[in-house]
Amino acid sequence: MKNIFLTLLIVPILGSCQTKNTEPRNVGGPCEGCEALYEYGDRSLNSIDTISGFLANESKIHLSGIIYREDGKTPAENVILYAYHTNANGIYEVTDNESGWGRRHGKYRGWVKTEKDGRYDFYTFRPASYPNTTIPQHIHITVKDENTIPYYIDDILFTDDPLLTKEEIKNRPNRAGSGIVTPIESQNGILEIRRDIILGKNIPNY
Repeated sequence: MKNIFLTLLIVPILGSCQTKNTEPRNVGGPCEGCEALYEYGDRSLNSIDTISGFLANESKIHLSGIIYREDGKTPAENVILYAYHTNANGIYEVTDNESGWGRRHGKYRGWVKTEKDGRYDFYTFRPASYPNTTIPQHIHITVKDENTIPYYIDDILFTDDPLLTKEEIKNRPNRAGSGIVTPIESQNGILEIRRDIILGKNIPNY
């Protein structure tokens, strides 16, 4: 009887110690504005998004890629990407009804969520460098896996941008892999750029 009593007492304690922690992991270090990833509202995300301004601007871009797990081979499902960039004058253009981080990131932003194949597609346009600076043209990307809080990865930079120097390329941390892309013009005039993402690669505390 005494052994039965001890068993009944110990099993619940062991079970409680083995409960899985479902809290998203804090990875990637400080990330001002990463919470903007949650600002997609009540829309149902899928793997394709067209960012505002795609049709109105001439330098149209199709940004695509595959998100992989840490092994660099397994496609990652249910990963959210948030992308934003400047307008054709290098300004984060806002409208009167922008709210949250949209007041700083501007209206040219979008969200996607991967499916089983890990693929994502953004249709947008090529941003300009900040006015009167030597900062290269870039697209900001924030990532959220199911088990992490949002974190930033390397900006997308363009190899044909005259402001992109060898020193800049050398100093890139390559968070989630290289963000440097080579635009290839398609038959319909859209610039094709590919940026594959490897979750956890060069991400602190992943």
